[in-house]
Amino acid sequence: MPHIRVNDLNVYFEASGAGEPLVFLHGLGSSTRDWERQMEFFSRCFQVIAFDNRGHGRTDKPRGPYSVHQFAGDAAAFLKAVGTVPAHVVGLSMGGMTAFQLAVDEPGLLKSLTVVNSGPAMVLTNSRDRRAFFLRRLIVRFLGMRKMGAILADMLLPEPHQKDLHDTLITRWAENNRRAYLASMKAITGWSVADRIGEIRCPVLIVTADQDYTPVSLKEAYTRRIPGAELAVIRQSRHLTPIDQPEAFNEVLLGFLSGLAGGPGSPILHPEYP
Repeated sequence: MPHIRVNDLNVYFEASGAGEPLVFLHGLGSSTRDWERQMEFFSRCFQVIAFDNRGHGRTDKPRGPYSVHQFAGDAAAFLKAVGTVPAHVVGLSMGGMTAFQLAVDEPGLLKSLTVVNSGPAMVLTNSRDRRAFFLRRLIVRFLGMRKMGAILADMLLPEPHQKDLHDTLITRWAENNRRAYLASMKAITGWSVADRIGEIRCPVLIVTADQDYTPVSLKEAYTRRIPGAELAVIRQSRHLTPIDQPEAFNEVLLGFLSGLAGGPGSPILHPEYP
């Protein structure tokens, strides 16, 4: 399996297809595996790349502390090392935070930015949010990663037809390194680039599930602060939109990317589902 050395880190990645580079950044406790449906679909017209973040999956898990700025630095070094710049960058949850940080720190590396069920800040401003993060840390410390995965699976994939996805989430969550997971949780807590998102000049798509942790109105508010940004709402979806509604998500992302390929001689993108 391919690894590349960046920032004193052995980074695991997967790549397929040919064309403009399309890079997927996963969320907290996740890995490249959670982009399977996107990798399959978009590799028909893009060079699709996903990599495991520091502390996750098959990438090294050095001792913390970690930071979102560090995650973005890893992503920038990775993109430069594999020669896929500028790239269309898509980030889910923590990956969306990394993508925002990358967009304001290294704007020349992005051809476009898509942020999914995330935002430009993770500042815990009320007692409910602080309690939720505190409880998650307690569960991980004292009950373990599998229990945390079971709680999240019940919350995010509760429908009977999602049983296979539900069970897969628990299995994969149990594989997380507890120390690295807690370091990553701490990294996103208190992070913000909210005062800089008006600087972003590449095309931006904000994707939100209608039942995400945070309301659609929150995404609407910050979308208005990004010049030219678009907002798409995926119905009957929770926080794991690319997993619980892969076809709807892929079509929304494809429509956005196709709209950017409108210059003379640009290819028209038409991947089809089997």
